[in-house]
Amino acid sequence: MIILVLNCGSSSLKYQLLDMKNDEVYDLLAKGIVERIGMETGCLKHQATGKEKLVKEMPIEDHTVGIRAVMDALLDKEFGVLSTLEDIEAVGHRVVHGAEEFVCSQLITDKVVEQLEKCSVFAPLHNPANILGIKAVSAVLPTVPHVGVFDTAFHQTMPSYAYMYALPYEYYEKYGIRRYGFHGTSHRYVSAKGAKFAGLDINYSKIITCHLGNGSSIAAVVNGKSIDTTMGFTPLEGLIMGTRCGSIDPEIVTYLQEKEGLTPSEMSRILNKQSGFLGLSCVSSDARDLDDAANEGHPKAKLTLKKLTYEIIKYIGAYTAAMNGVDLIVFTGGIGENNSRLRRRVCENLAYLGVKFDYDANVVRGVDTIITLPDSKVKVALITTNEELMIARDTMNIVQNEE
Repeated sequence: MIILVLNCGSSSLKYQLLDMKNDEVYDLLAKGIVERIGMETGCLKHQATGKEKLVKEMPIEDHTVGIRAVMDALLDKEFGVLSTLEDIEAVGHRVVHGAEEFVCSQLITDKVVEQLEKCSVFAPLHNPANILGIKAVSAVLPTVPHVGVFDTAFHQTMPSYAYMYALPYEYYEKYGIRRYGFHGTSHRYVSAKGAKFAGLDINYSKIITCHLGNGSSIAAVVNGKSIDTTMGFTPLEGLIMGTRCGSIDPEIVTYLQEKEGLTPSEMSRILNKQSGFLGLSCVSSDARDLDDAANEGHPKAKLTLKKLTYEIIKYIGAYTAAMNGVDLIVFTGGIGENNSRLRRRVCENLAYLGVKFDYDANVVRGVDTIITLPDSKVKVALITTNEELMIARDTMNIVQNEE
């Protein structure tokens, strides 16, 4: 089954075209990104497997134009992989927020789109863009089934005592204020893949998954189900991230608003766009830049990286306690898969769990690897994530079941 996977942001859309034979056997036919949608000059970057890369600058007024550019690239005689759009048998969409409405991936209908629009209040930067993508592709491929895969769905198995905040209960009833969690597609994928790779039965396992990148979250997964995660009502809570502050004393918000005369939207921008690595280091929101600066002796870059390491160690300890033990700890995401020094510094502080770190095995980037010694009581692994494959799997299975 040939499946187009889409991940639409407010001004960009990423895509992959996969030929799914089954859950485990597939071919990546093409992938790419459309950037600067709605700006004066947009850009399409398209790469078909085994062919030259296509980079094309042009006006891309909206997502519909962007989708058409993707379709044109897929059909291009020199750079494309399809002879007709009818070759596409299904489309899978990443949707950031499904609130309590969606506990698993769903076939997209008009009713589902209506529900997603209601969920937009929880993710105003993400869901509207996801919906634009759904509508744009549906206009181009009206007869093809579309499936929504939700970042929040995997975490809907959290118990109420983990997802509720100690605010007046009426705010949960009126506004749905609770912990939702994000990166669920990645956490679901790497916990299952990591268990298999480490020789564990996912149905009898305690796993901590660390998805570390520009946005980061950690999840506690018991028997394949999420019981807690660091992101909360929004993706702001939890670990320090590229531009997000992570967990702070909530009173800081009102204090700064009063002192600086800030509006709620201005305060939100500070917390989400000007904090994290960028705000604390005064260097960059990119962990690679912080590594370079720290190597040159930059004190705030060193502080920022130490804080990230400390918070990962702290949450691993907390989730180990919550699960009454841990069998496997997984590192994934752009930082988790590529920063061997961070993995080493975290694991050196886990000796109390019986972690015996394999320094030689850890010197690797982006390759599934067990980075603990054979006699380590707890296994630690680098597991590469693939959210697009997870979306394609769900899409294939849902469409086949509908048929």
